[in-house]
Amino acid sequence: MSDAPDVGELCPPTRTLMGPGPSDVHPRVLRAMSTPLVGHLDPSFIEIMNEVQELMRYTFRTDNRWTIPVSGTGSASMEAAIGNLVEPGETMLVPTNGYFGGRMASMAERAGGEVVTVDAPWGEPLEPAAVEEAISDTRPDVFGFVHAETSTGVLQPNVPELTDIAHDHDALVVADCVTSLGGVELRVDEWGIDAAYAGPQKCLSCPPGASPLTLNDRAMDKVLSREEDPRSWYLDLSLLEGYWGEDRSYHHTAPITNVYAIREALRLVAEEGIEERWNRHRAVAGALKTGVEAMGLEMNPDDEYWLPSLNAVRVPDGIEDDAVIAHLLEAYDLEIAGGLGDLAGDVWRIGCMGHSARPKNVTYLLSALGNTLADQGADVDVDDGLAAASAALGN
Repeated sequence: MSDAPDVGELCPPTRTLMGPGPSDVHPRVLRAMSTPLVGHLDPSFIEIMNEVQELMRYTFRTDNRWTIPVSGTGSASMEAAIGNLVEPGETMLVPTNGYFGGRMASMAERAGGEVVTVDAPWGEPLEPAAVEEAISDTRPDVFGFVHAETSTGVLQPNVPELTDIAHDHDALVVADCVTSLGGVELRVDEWGIDAAYAGPQKCLSCPPGASPLTLNDRAMDKVLSREEDPRSWYLDLSLLEGYWGEDRSYHHTAPITNVYAIREALRLVAEEGIEERWNRHRAVAGALKTGVEAMGLEMNPDDEYWLPSLNAVRVPDGIEDDAVIAHLLEAYDLEIAGGLGDLAGDVWRIGCMGHSARPKNVTYLLSALGNTLADQGADVDVDDGLAAASAALGN
């Protein structure tokens, strides 16, 4: 037909992804996605589902029976956790120290909950004393915190202390682990986390589409005993339990190719070893941090709560953050991102996650970023940055 769209062959550019996500996808994951489809109730796919759940438990460091990939992006697993655990009229305590605490609040409100906050400045973690005071004052049913805040580059310390405080007041704990799962230390069972969710496109280096979620028995008992159905049919965990639980009964058509992908991504985690993977991220991102600072730039968070998988680097005075981002993409096929919320225009967010957390990527980024900044008049020393990173990498 003459009016048919004239669309050419798909040919996206080849980028080096060093932003806040997605990260570079491992070639084995891409190969897994090219394998033939089977039905979502095929016996062979049931076995794949079992393997995914086993691998996901290993990566979360949990024995939780209720550990599944939610069909959708990380925001889907986030909404599944909050929308099922917060009932109308209940109270959820959320943090104010980053962009994704605000998203928690929005989801809790849409679930019919009342939102209260525990405050901390953007770029700083929650203090246990502030959490204890907020929980004592507001008596929430659910307490949510962000383990790795993608908007600020802050890793929340003292997680067991926070969960103990919440449990002492009979609150369930929900942890946002989108930028930590598979990249920095996370121990769901040992730390007393009742529900945790993540995205596959960060430290797991897997395309978005099947997003990790885990709930312990206490959390799932609440889901299964709700007086009112969750507002989302699609994300109703009492229905999803029928598909991902023992019955394997139909709920929706699972994203089969994405399940293949996350299986292979999690298999790579298991082959490397979860603690070895945490150590790799810290070592490679540590070289990035060392190089950035030696070059003459500053990190946003303090060292004690630096997040290896997401590095927030302060934009030097007189430099336009967007111009640098655009030039890196155009001239180097290199992606980084700007700040969000209170830090918009003040920081660059540089990921060092999964398959992107490799020495050659660090060297490439430091060279490209340093040369771009030098060309724009910033006082940086590219050679010093590269030498410091190389030394940190043991080269």
